[in-house]
Amino acid sequence: MRSMELGTPDGMRVELNALVLEGRKTTTTGLLADYAAQAEDLEHPGERLALLDVRGRLVAVIEITGIEVTSFAAVAWEHARAEGEGFTSLDDWRAGHRRYWGRLGSVVEDDTEVVCLAFRLVDGDKC
Repeated sequence: MRSMELGTPDGMRVELNALVLEGRKTTTTGLLADYAAQAEDLEHPGERLALLDVRGRLVAVIEITGIEVTSFAAVAWEHARAEGEGFTSLDDWRAGHRRYWGRLGSVVEDDTEVVCLAFRLVDGDKC
């Protein structure tokens, strides 16, 4: 089983994992370029992933329910809202993600390709 690590390995990951376990976070977004840089295949519907904590320990199992590769500017509000992080609009979501990826050294433009993943919690009793 492949794994998923949300955000950065600090308080951000703790917060994002908690949102998943609460059922408030059911989507996430990544840069397509990161998949290529890590020689990682895209997820596929039905695939189950081990959700890991800041120490690499299993927190939960999630199942991919949808995937879309699109431009950053074309991400739908439904997807952004389902990230569960309290974004109030697409502009708010875009600004937050540009700041996040910028801190990691990636400049995100409107035409930057992103991977939008939808998932469901399968087993959250791993903590």
